[in-house]
Formats: sequence, C-alpha cells, structure tokens
Amino acid sequence: MQATASAAASAASAPETSDPSGRPAIAMRNVVKTFGEFAAVKGLDLDIRRGEFFSLLGPSGSGKTTVLRMVAGFELPTSGRIELAGRDVTRRAPFERNVNTVFQDYALFPHLSVAQNVEYGLKLRKTPRAERRRLVNEALEMIRLPHVADRLPSQLSGGQRQRVALARALVLRPQVLLLDEPLGALDKQLREQMQVELKQIQRTVGITFVFVTHDQEEALTLSDRVAVFNEGVVEQVGTPEDLYERPGTRFVASFLGSTNLVEGDLARQLTGSTGLLSIRPERIQVRNLNDSSPDADHVSSLEAVIEEIVYTGPATRYVARTDGGQTLIVQEQNDSRASGAGRGDRVRLQWPSRFNYTV
Repeated sequence: MQATASAAASAASAPETSDPSGRPAIAMRNVVKTFGEFAAVKGLDLDIRRGEFFSLLGPSGSGKTTVLRMVAGFELPTSGRIELAGRDVTRRAPFERNVNTVFQDYALFPHLSVAQNVEYGLKLRKTPRAERRRLVNEALEMIRLPHVADRLPSQLSGGQRQRVALARALVLRPQVLLLDEPLGALDKQLREQMQVELKQIQRTVGITFVFVTHDQEEALTLSDRVAVFNEGVVEQVGTPEDLYERPGTRFVASFLGSTNLVEGDLARQLTGSTGLLSIRPERIQVRNLNDSSPDADHVSSLEAVIEEIVYTGPATRYVARTDGGQTLIVQEQNDSRASGAGRGDRVRLQWPSRFNYTV
C-alpha cells in the first residue's frame, strides 16, 4: 500500500512539463548514491532520449533499481545532478516531477474498481468529471480492457492487473514512465505476450519508458537502447544489436546471452592477436572433417571433439573441446542443415571471421 501511496502522491499535482527541444528526457551527471559504506551507484553519467524505450539491465544489486528510484524522487542522490528535460529535479519531491512509476506488485487499490483505479490520479489533479471519464475510457481502450472497468483487481488475471497499472500511470501523460521489473511476477508465456503489448503501447503514446530488468532477453526484445549495470557502474550503453554483437567488456559479453570467450594462444591462432574475443554459439557451425576446407580468408576454423550434446527443442547445444583444451559452446538449429554430430565425434567448427568480436 505504501508503494501505491507514493505513486498517487506523484500524481497529486500537475508539475511543470516544459520539454526544451534537443534536451534529453533524463540527464544524470556524476550521480553517486551510498548507503552507509556501500556505494550502490558510482559516478553515473547517462542521457536518456525523449520518446525512447530505455532499459537498465543488470544482475541483482548492480544499482539499476536505485537509479530508477532516484529519477522518481523516492531516493535522493548522495551527490551529482538529475535533470528532466533540462530541469534540475535533484532535490525535488516525487510529486514535483512529471514522472510516474509502475511497480512489479501492481500496487492497485484492492477496494476500487478498475476504472476507479485508473481515475485516481486524475481525481487528485481535480480533473473535471467528464474529462476524467473520457480519459479513463481511452486508457482502458488502449490496453484493450474496456470490458473490465467495473471489476475489482482481485477478479483479474496477473496480466490484466499489470495492464491496469500501466493505464493508471499513462492516463496522467507523464514525461517519463518508470517501470520497475513490471513483468517479473508473470509466467513465461504471459510475460512474452506482455513484452509485445508493452512495446506497442510505448510506440502509440510516444512517452519515454525507462525499464528495469535483470532479464537479458527481455531487455533485447523491448529496448531502443540498454545500459548494462555491474556493481554500481554502467559497463556499456548501446542498442541491443550493439551490445550483443559488439560487447565492450568481458562482463557485457558474458552477461548478455551466451558466448564463448577466447584469449591467449587460441585467439592468436584465430586473429593474430592474444586479445579477448567473444564468439556467439549460434554463429558456429559443426562440420564433418571430410567436408571441403573453408576459405581461410573469410572463415575461422578449428578442429574439436564433441563432449556433450543437449537437445533444447528448436536447437541442439554442443559442448566441444579443441586440441588446446578450450571448451566451446555451439548452438545449432534443428533443421535440415543440422550436422547430426554425435558424442565423441571429431569435427570441424567454423564461422565467418567477421563474428570474431574483440572485447
């Protein structure tokens, strides 16, 4: 209930909504947050653009939720500056910021109907009744739930409750919508369905979404850009493709999906340098040794022995060991091109050399 009260307080007034052209929706400059001796966020500099779907991704305790709470005003930075559309809000209360938050536990009022929950912030803003009714109807149409307007939250499914929480936040037309792992309580199938709906809604309303998650696939699916957090520091910011295909650090390469990290003598054999390489499992093909040799100018190639095979449904994972003792993971789609390699087989692993990404 406390979270609900905080969200409602944010809606109690209609704060300044100026949005100077060219200004980022959110700018954080050298932001530090400590709790006693523990530094949760360490000198963060980050710009989030207007109208983008931006994700804060990282493991538990990496600082991403603390950043979200500082943007919302629920936590104050120890030092540094936070701006919303060029306006310094570093020390302003939550209700003085034109942002709203959607929580993982939905934070709906259990005794109010769906329509009343969505309407709540508008009533606090003293929006006229006819306008409230129109805005609530539009919000429920947007989330495709006009037929549940009179139901209580307890009469809804988890996915429906999440959409109502989203409508309640969006009906106030905030400058920025903050989402704190909002899909975490849903099962896998419903979660994937809600990912699609969430992205569609964001495109429709055009509001900046800042989304906190520890789920790498979710961040890649939803985001225009992602900031990868690790121990209070942003390791890399980029598009999902940039982060996945061109990771900038060892942590990003290993955290964002599965990868093979290769260095030392094997890296020198592949690229002529001992620097760290990231090679994604799905880029590697398993070939019989009797197949014709690859074009050495364009394809990296190694001989290896298949040590383990894991069937995952649409794909098969191979654990292969090279002559030098390096273990490589290979993921092969189960289609007509599948190699059919067996445990103990000696094979050639090959992949386009352009997928040798230096970390």
